[in-house]
Amino acid sequence: MSKTMDIDKKARYFGTDQPLYEAEIHMLKAVKENEGIHVTGLADMLGVTKGAVSQTLMKLQRKGMIVKETDPANLSRLTLKLTQKGKTAYLSHEELHRKYEKVFSDILADYPEANKAFLRSFFSMLEEKLDKFME
Repeated sequence: MSKTMDIDKKARYFGTDQPLYEAEIHMLKAVKENEGIHVTGLADMLGVTKGAVSQTLMKLQRKGMIVKETDPANLSRLTLKLTQKGKTAYLSHEELHRKYEKVFSDILADYPEANKAFLRSFFSMLEEKLDKFME
């Protein structure tokens, strides 16, 4: 788990000329998968403050990853969408996740189903306990 966290802490070039940190690429992912979302909706969805969202969005905007547009339904609100560079980073990030999944599936391929069931149960319980721990 520590090695995975170390990997996530490092900025990466997701197919673009700009390095992105974990929070930035995951915010790009959220915008891409909820195109037209606004700052408040994004903050609610990610469970962070509007201020944190705004700061990260400013960084992403400076890096040329997102654009803010006036919401035609509410002229006082801005909606978010990815630029072409942002879409490239999103697709590169999705490919990285596919590679991670392949690493895990390759490791587990030769194990019996009982071992896989144990791991699923273990990680499910671990996630539940960690969620309670963080409350």
